[in-house]
This record gives sequence, C-alpha cells and structure tokens, in this order.
Amino acid sequence: MGRQVKEIPVYVFMGFLESGKTTFVKETLLDRSFTGGEKTLLLVCEDGEEEYDEKELKKNNIYVEYIEEDQLTTEHLLDLQDKYKPESVMIEYNGMWKLDKIFEIRVPKGWTVVQVLSFINAETYDLYSNNMKATMVEQFSSADMVVFNRCKPEDKRAEWRRSIKAVNRRAQIIFEMADGSIAQDENTEEDLPFDVKADVIDVKDEDYGIWYVDASDAPDRYKGKKIHFKAMVFHPKNYPDNIFVPGRFAMTCCAEDIQFVGYKCYYNGAKNLVDRQWVDVTATIDYEFYPDFGGDGPVLKAEKVVLTGAPEEEVVYFS
Repeated sequence: MGRQVKEIPVYVFMGFLESGKTTFVKETLLDRSFTGGEKTLLLVCEDGEEEYDEKELKKNNIYVEYIEEDQLTTEHLLDLQDKYKPESVMIEYNGMWKLDKIFEIRVPKGWTVVQVLSFINAETYDLYSNNMKATMVEQFSSADMVVFNRCKPEDKRAEWRRSIKAVNRRAQIIFEMADGSIAQDENTEEDLPFDVKADVIDVKDEDYGIWYVDASDAPDRYKGKKIHFKAMVFHPKNYPDNIFVPGRFAMTCCAEDIQFVGYKCYYNGAKNLVDRQWVDVTATIDYEFYPDFGGDGPVLKAEKVVLTGAPEEEVVYFS
C-alpha cells in the first residue's frame, strides 16, 4: 500500500496593489486561532506597500517565501513543500497574473484550495473596472468572498454588489468602511428601479439585469410574487416540452463576454414557442434546487406569455 498523503489546505488572497491583501493576511496569520499554531507556508507573489515581519511570523510557525511568476510551477512548489513540510499554505496572489497560473497548474498532491478571497480598494474600483474590467471580473468570479475596503458612505455599494453577483452568485460580499467598521447589507428594496410591493412587479427592459441578479440574491423579496417582463425565448435541449427559459443576452464583462441569462419557466404552451422569439411574460416566482447554484434558485410559473417585438436595446447590463 502507498503512503497516505495528508491534505494541506490552501488559502488564496487576490487583489491589485493597495487592495488590502497584505494587511488582511498579516492580521489573519497572527491570529493563532486561525492557524492553530500549525506550520504555515506563506507564498508572496508581489511586493506591496505593506511588508511582512518575517522574524515575528516565524515565532508563530509561519514561513515566508517570495516567488516570481515563472516559479509558480509544480516542481518549485514541491521543492518548497519538501523544504518546509507545511500543514497549511497561504498564497498572496499577484493581481496582474492570470488566474490559470494557480488554478490550472498541478499543485503538489494533497494541496487543496479551500477558500479564495478577493480584495478590492473601493477608492479605485470604478477606475480599474472601467479600464481593466476583464482582469477584475476574473478575480472575483472565482472568489468565495469579495471584500471591498476603504468604503465611504456615498459609494455605490448596491451597484457594486450587483456587478459581483452577476458573475458569481455564491460569493459573500463585505463592505469595510474607512474606519474599519463593516457596513450593513446594502441589498435593500430602495436601491431597486422597480416596485417589489406592487401587485405585479413590472420590470422595464433596461432593468432586467438588475432583477435577474436580485431575484437570486433576495428570495424572500420575490417568492410568491407576480412579475412581468420582456424576454427572448430559449429551449434548452434537456428540458421537457412544458419548460422554456425567457431571458436576455447580458454583458457581464466586455463585448467579447456576452451571455444569455434567464430562469427556468414552466408554461404549458412552451412547445409552441420558437427560439429567439420575443415574448411578454407574466409569471409567479418560486424557488427550487439548482445544481449550478448549489442551492435554491428562482423558477417561474407563467400564467401568460404573449409574442411581442424586440426591445430598443437587446443587450442588458447589471447596474
């Protein structure tokens, strides 16, 4: 029998320079309740403004290695594993490196990525998002948690939240204010451009993306409610005749990254609909298990589906 390989948990921290990665890692590492005193290898992939006190970390059984992009290989990681024999690994990842460097290389056997955190400096988020949106999206699309820090009261937190949820529904999103306090959940009805208390929630063409994200994010707000919106018909091949997907093409990142987004809809006349037809849908919202969600997600039960014309702008956005 071969020797059993002990699993080594790996924590990945992502973000651009000045995003708060190093500060968070230092605070986390020096909290012995997190590491439990076990030997921890910290791989640092960039030099930030914050520096590590390697002597102090070593007192806590934490060892730092700085690595360049060409060193992020299976062979080099195996060498480091042999050198330190860590019980856990933390990687402060370089925000400008492609993520496939960490997720597609063959990490040493037993290394398991258990949590990915993405850090965003709220002061520069809009600037980076406008100029490097694809790189930004790549970072938070794989994250378990997205942390906005240095937030101000006037920041567009609801809009930022939707931009994250549009590409990563499962991510937990935290807004840390400039004074270090955590902002209350900004996902409120007041932030929405439609009336969720109306007898029939009427979603305008340009607001479909906002509703699409919010419906999965706030089920208590929609369960049992009636909704009306315009959408395009799509018949997934594996769906029965009484189900179709009314949805829209949405830009989640850039012009090259347009995806069809919509929720499953039960409708007895679905088999008579043709792909890419435009329809007005009036339906009741319910929730059921979605494998892609890893939990419950919205599902529609249509009471009326009527053919209509295309909207003025066929592609939707999430803000």
